[in-house]
Amino acid sequence: MAAALTQITDSVHFAQTDLVNWTLITDGTGVMLIDAGFPGQRDDVLGSLGELGFGIDDVRAIVLTHAHIDHFGAAIWFAKTHGTPVYCHADEVGHAKREYLEQASPADIIPHIWQPRWLKWSLAISSKGGMVRDGIPTTQALTEDIAAKLPGAPMAIPSPGHTSGHCSFVVDGVLVSGDALVTGHPLLRHDGPQLLPGLFNHDQDGCVRSLAALGMLNTDVLLPGHGPVWRGPIREATEKAAT
Repeated sequence: MAAALTQITDSVHFAQTDLVNWTLITDGTGVMLIDAGFPGQRDDVLGSLGELGFGIDDVRAIVLTHAHIDHFGAAIWFAKTHGTPVYCHADEVGHAKREYLEQASPADIIPHIWQPRWLKWSLAISSKGGMVRDGIPTTQALTEDIAAKLPGAPMAIPSPGHTSGHCSFVVDGVLVSGDALVTGHPLLRHDGPQLLPGLFNHDQDGCVRSLAALGMLNTDVLLPGHGPVWRGPIREATEKAAT
């Protein structure tokens, strides 16, 4: 499925696919991506940029919620081929550079592969480069000074648990939650605010603590890493996910 692009505010646009989402933030200087899909979704990412009238050279930066392959896959190509700056939370930089890996392995998935939804999802992500283990050696920590100069001046909200350095962002009053809080996933049986299955989370207790932190934010639009847009007080979303 190609990315379905939805305008959320004047500057924030949400690209949703059946496997993973990314967010585009625009201003007079260009566009910033928050996350960038699987490696095999590069054309979808470029297509979403094109819908907004932007090309590769207009991408000021790619900011990662975390360094799982489904969220930074296309960023590998942007960084390597075009020198696009890639930023993430300081605690996630080593992960993005692949100095270590906090990601579910094939051995974690195999016990579930007999279930049709797991098999279908496994085949789908494999076709999009889900087994790629490349890193982005040029990844830098997103500091407040750097963020202030990017489109939308994203405000970092540390939300560790899914990975050690996972970070959500507030841009133009909208919460971009990555995988700290999702509203759907091919492996989940229902939609709505929730956590991903535990085997995908590095620290499950940390995920629950991060929900509490996100619930204190004053926003009523949630753009998750997986699933559709969710509208309503963020505290309601986090409470649903924590149950």
